[in-house]
Amino acid sequence: MWFFIYLFILGLAIGSFLNVLSDRLANEQSLLGRSYCDHCRHQLRILDLIPVLSFFLLKGHCRFCHKKISWQYPLVELATGLLFVLTAITLSLNLGSQLFFYLGIISCLIVIFVVDLKYQIIPDQIQIALFIFIFSLKITTLIGDQFFAVLLKDIVYSFLVMLPLFLIYLLTSGRGIGFGDVKFAFLIGFLLGFRDGLLSLYLGFIIGAFFGIFLIFSGKKKLKSKIAFGPFLVMGVLILLYWGQILNKIINQFYGL
Repeated sequence: MWFFIYLFILGLAIGSFLNVLSDRLANEQSLLGRSYCDHCRHQLRILDLIPVLSFFLLKGHCRFCHKKISWQYPLVELATGLLFVLTAITLSLNLGSQLFFYLGIISCLIVIFVVDLKYQIIPDQIQIALFIFIFSLKITTLIGDQFFAVLLKDIVYSFLVMLPLFLIYLLTSGRGIGFGDVKFAFLIGFLLGFRDGLLSLYLGFIIGAFFGIFLIFSGKKKLKSKIAFGPFLVMGVLILLYWGQILNKIINQFYGL
């Protein structure tokens, strides 16, 4: 129990950093330096930086300029804490290198979700970090004579998972989907493998389609409006990461495999 409480608190703190990381990567700003208000640029104090709690103590407003603080900040902090706990529970992980790498992967996915949703880009820096975490995880799980053979197979599968999005990118000249999504699809295949990678893409398309239809009928988007695809890809990855075995069993039973 205490282990999960610790993970949740750690997730809250990491989530606070991920908020800063998301905005600064998207705006090509240095990651060094104190946090500041998005509106008045005043440096924040320690009491302004307590994850989740500061937002409610300040009633969602900056202490200095009194402008509203985005709900992004407490929501990302809470989501990170909850996903850290969910990762340890569903993947049956204890404190160790594998848990560390999985939490790094989850953190990168959260940044991709936030940055693409907010700015409609997926920075290369976070994709490189995601690759490093995935590769490091594979090193801890694939040590042995077959390591390079399995790694080569995983790389081939990654390209195959990336192929559908790459074709869409080529056929639409980059208007239907961004190249950042194509590179992200490669990493999805590298993490999940061929079948689960493609299934996560399929789920991403389905979730994205329903969300897009909802926005169009609610009048918030037009038919030709651009909608970030990265967040839906992240949702697909998380579903397969946590419940992939259950989902595959259901599919196999449905098709009698």
